[in-house]
Amino acid sequence: MTSATPSAAPLDPRGSQGAADAPATRADRIGDAALDLLVERGMRGLTHRAVDERAGLPQGSTSNHARTRQALLETAVRRQVQLESRVLTPEELPGAAGPGPTDGPDAGTGTAGGPDAGTGTAHAAAAAARPGAGTPFDADALVDALSLALHRYLTDHRALLVSRYELALEATRRPELRAFFDTAGSVFHGPLVAMTAAAGSTDPERHALSLIAWCEGLMFSCAAGSFHASVPSRAELRTGFEELLRGMLSPGPGPGQPESGGAADGRGGRCRA
Repeated sequence: MTSATPSAAPLDPRGSQGAADAPATRADRIGDAALDLLVERGMRGLTHRAVDERAGLPQGSTSNHARTRQALLETAVRRQVQLESRVLTPEELPGAAGPGPTDGPDAGTGTAGGPDAGTGTAHAAAAAARPGAGTPFDADALVDALSLALHRYLTDHRALLVSRYELALEATRRPELRAFFDTAGSVFHGPLVAMTAAAGSTDPERHALSLIAWCEGLMFSCAAGSFHASVPSRAELRTGFEELLRGMLSPGPGPGQPESGGAADGRGGRCRA
């Protein structure tokens, strides 16, 4: 793992891409302010009045938009999902019209799961696993997309991880938020399962869970755990994804056969599904 000094990162994940976006709506401003407060002050610091002040809105604006605390939390969850889905745009995926990981602003080791586990990386995987008619599934492109998204989380958008964990913990204490939280995050689960199936998985549900668990464990360790002061390089993340997919997709050696072949075959040992 390579050392990196954490810095205060904006919650808006467009920072690493410089992409223009439509002006923020009042709901967006309220959601952004709520997430900021969760990162800085925790759940106790999230109040309607504090959101008004942080968002620069007239007093009572947040209450008019979200009258109850449950409604305010749902607004925060909804905004969390929106921001995480932008960490990696379809145009940045390898082979797309936009810059790829080797020719864009994130070349080399440059800057790089809804609120449920692995949402941002699942979003990237879903786009990468949607080839055109007759186009074979490109596992190398998938690994590139996943490693780019994860690296961005760990370097540019660690605040998004902290706000996600705050919301996830609160959901364990609020059954009504748990239901909303799970529904919001489920939009990413299906595509990730579809991705593993397209890659040739014989058990896509279980393999999707393994990918999610690996991503979530790494993100927590680097955002709030024992590796908070260091993050893996883009190359290290890529190797990790290759190893995971190789283990999932390789058929395994038959009787008397050496452990070789399968998804590991190909140039330089890169994952070939």
